[in-house]
Amino acid sequence: MNINNLLRKNIAELKPYSSARDEYTGEAMVFLDANENPFNKPYNRYPDPLQRKLKEKIAQIKNTHPKNIFLGNGSDEPIDLLIRAFCEPGTDNIVTVTPTYGMYQVAADINNIEVKKVSLTENFDIDASSLLNAVDENTKLVFLCSPNNPSGNSLNPGQMQKIIDGFAGIVIIDEAYIDFAPGKTFLPELDKNSNLVLLQTFSKAWGMAGIRLGMAFASEEIIHILNKIKYPYNLNVLTQQKAMELLEKPEEIKKWTKLLIAERAKMAELLQDFPFVVQVYPSDANFLLVKMHDAEGIYRYLVDKGIIVRNRSKIHLCEGSLRITIGSSDENDILLKALKELI
Repeated sequence: MNINNLLRKNIAELKPYSSARDEYTGEAMVFLDANENPFNKPYNRYPDPLQRKLKEKIAQIKNTHPKNIFLGNGSDEPIDLLIRAFCEPGTDNIVTVTPTYGMYQVAADINNIEVKKVSLTENFDIDASSLLNAVDENTKLVFLCSPNNPSGNSLNPGQMQKIIDGFAGIVIIDEAYIDFAPGKTFLPELDKNSNLVLLQTFSKAWGMAGIRLGMAFASEEIIHILNKIKYPYNLNVLTQQKAMELLEKPEEIKKWTKLLIAERAKMAELLQDFPFVVQVYPSDANFLLVKMHDAEGIYRYLVDKGIIVRNRSKIHLCEGSLRITIGSSDENDILLKALKELI
């Protein structure tokens, strides 16, 4: 795939900003090139704009190469950058499914890009033919989320591969919840699919939503474009330091994930026993979508109890449903106790 055939003309011709830390990397005795304050070390220095050490560590864990990694302020940053790089405002469009993560729509709206939505099946799965039929000559990007939010299930990998193979633009698969899923990541498929971008995050399994660190994995050409148009120092020193510390504890992350998966199974079983629960949908994520009688009333009741879940009742295919994040065992028991009081 010739990436330049998809790229906006002004982005292809853009001369990126060159920061002091782009022009010189490495160690030195005295830095007098970036107009930094010499006091308050180490926070007086600008961070590495390409986060080289952090990418090297992530590459080891993810079994990929640093050149195939983009790091952003959450996954929302690469979502926005991909739309800005490839979609001409007022002309191009993106295709996604419904229901799914809402930021694809928001980022497109901000950039004046049309969003064409294809409904998932009643089981929240994807049909490649239906999605590809929605594509037209102005479709530049397809966004998929697997495991999907808010439904929690993994999309059919064969159907996703058909979309990758059948679409002449770029396919973005958001794998924010992949660590909780029994299925495999598409990361090993990057070398075979030059039009594929994968999004992952430190917010879910890694328990670091507060540091705002998202990952995009793609071909070197696509990563180069994202680096070209991002803000020079998009990840601060504190975020990079905290992530480096966390990456030294992969076994602890696996332990957290295993515990949450066990809690998910427990909660799915116990919630199904409540008379006002219609269905607990299968989940490969760290949450459950639960269809209930009087979901609105139960949501308000839980808020009064100081227990906050997400009301998804107004979302397509999720009518009458609450999305419940899997918390600690103690937090989950508090929720169950409150629901028992409704019987």
